[in-house]
Amino acid sequence: MAKLILTHEVTGLGAAGDVVEVKNGYARNYLLPRGFATVWTKGGQKQVEQIKAARAARAVANLEEAQALAAKLQETTVQLERTAGAEGRLFGAVKQADIAEAIEAAGIGSVDKRSITIPQAIKAVGHHQAQVRLHEDVVADVEVQVLAAKTKKK
Repeated sequence: MAKLILTHEVTGLGAAGDVVEVKNGYARNYLLPRGFATVWTKGGQKQVEQIKAARAARAVANLEEAQALAAKLQETTVQLERTAGAEGRLFGAVKQADIAEAIEAAGIGSVDKRSITIPQAIKAVGHHQAQVRLHEDVVADVEVQVLAAKTKKK
């Protein structure tokens, strides 16, 4: 097991400044190369305190912004156009990045694709639900409407 200090929020693991123990392979192959964590040391403990202090200072301002963005997201239906078959089945699935782009294109705001959770895979035309974690305490439900893209006839 590897003891790490998270430098970014990692879904299912913790927020920036948290000290976590993870398997060596997860640390070596995912968290460390992407810069999501650093190796824990006694000197690094001071770094943890600095990260937590900075996070606490940003949290108050971010909470108000997150609540305002959550209200906008819950009021709006995000629309996506995808190529679909005759029965409305999509060629591929709608990903978190697609939803993030659609939210930004709708003029609602910018959302990180890693903060979007899709409970069930979106593989058909219609109305679907997704969740966006905007802050530790703010999660917004987003309605996603997938439309069949109009294809050009030859």
